[in-house]
Amino acid sequence: MTTTNEIADKIASEHGLTKAQGKAIVEAVIASITEAAVAGNETSLPGFGKFKVKATPEREARNPSTGATIKVAAAKKLAFTPAKALKDALNK
Repeated sequence: MTTTNEIADKIASEHGLTKAQGKAIVEAVIASITEAAVAGNETSLPGFGKFKVKATPEREARNPSTGATIKVAAAKKLAFTPAKALKDALNK
């Protein structure tokens, strides 16, 4: 697993920045994606993929232990669709 700190360290070392500056850059990117998602906008990172908000409708489900039918409320979720370049890199 790669953490935000590891990504920030890599950015900092590759671009001659401090670790704090690298972390600020990573946090700014994540904040921008979050801001766009909250506003309902799609974020596209060419060569990586797209983040977009999808609405899931209310539905009925079953409690597996009791078998009782319950209603699951409608919600929004953030979906990620990888770019072709990323898919190709994964499947080499």
